[in-house]
Amino acid sequence: MQKIPSFTVNHLKLNPGVYVSRKDAVGNEVLTTFDIRMKAPNREIVMSTGTCHAIEHMGATFLRNDPEYADKTIYWGPMGCRTGFYAILKGDLSPMDIQKLLIRLFRAMASFEGVIPGASPKDCGNFEDMDLFSAKIESQCFVDNVLTILSEDNTVYPV
Repeated sequence: MQKIPSFTVNHLKLNPGVYVSRKDAVGNEVLTTFDIRMKAPNREIVMSTGTCHAIEHMGATFLRNDPEYADKTIYWGPMGCRTGFYAILKGDLSPMDIQKLLIRLFRAMASFEGVIPGASPKDCGNFEDMDLFSAKIESQCFVDNVLTILSEDNTVYPV
């Protein structure tokens, strides 16, 4: 079986950042898949499932309610390795195009208070596995240590 492109990225050199994983033409639209990498793969402790699950719910809710990006948001979800998230957005976009959006998103998650959206047995198949406290910490760290200092070092995949 042929390796898919995302498995050809050198994860030993990959830093936390925002990367374009792929671009796909769907009809007349371009969909950009972003690799929102919060942890250095194989070098940092990964996020717990509860942390990822909380960020998944809050992130998807925020993006689908954002005045500018609600209609452009196709998908927001965690990576199986628990080092980050994938965002699929409508448009031929770059990491710098969405930097301000991601700063707003992660700041909103860092300051979130209340019940996590969709965290009920009626709305979610595993509603009890959410860790808001850790999600807030991880979100603030990502803003402070990555999103505010995006550069080629953390927006272009390493070779």
